[in-house]
Amino acid sequence: MKTEIFSSNSPEETLKIAYDMAVDSKPGDIICLSGDLGVGKTIFTKGFARGLGIEEPVVSPTFTIVQVYESGRMPLYHFDVYRIDDIDEMDEIGYEDCFFGQGVSLVEWADKIEELLPATCTRVTIKKDLQKGFDYRSIEVRKA
Repeated sequence: MKTEIFSSNSPEETLKIAYDMAVDSKPGDIICLSGDLGVGKTIFTKGFARGLGIEEPVVSPTFTIVQVYESGRMPLYHFDVYRIDDIDEMDEIGYEDCFFGQGVSLVEWADKIEELLPATCTRVTIKKDLQKGFDYRSIEVRKA
């Protein structure tokens, strides 16, 4: 497993880190995002979407579970599984078509569906450190 740690001092830096990561992504990649509420998971997703060439507004799919963006070089399946209470709900929304399809899946709160995730997924953990500033984020990327 390869681990990289990035420091971000602004939302713009977080966007750029995610953008660069998306440029190197390929169909079938699964990116698992974790971090407390308000650390910037949606900001990261916006940057990732831009890196795929998606220009439309990106919003967190908290109530719809998955939002599909198809206007980039490949589809982006943006999951927010925070509200998943039963793992069977993932079957109902057809997660396998996304995870193993022709796009990239980005999953917020991935720990709630751990048993569905392949060992090959990339784990991104975003953390605040207020001692380093209000906008500071540590972004750890672990690739299998």
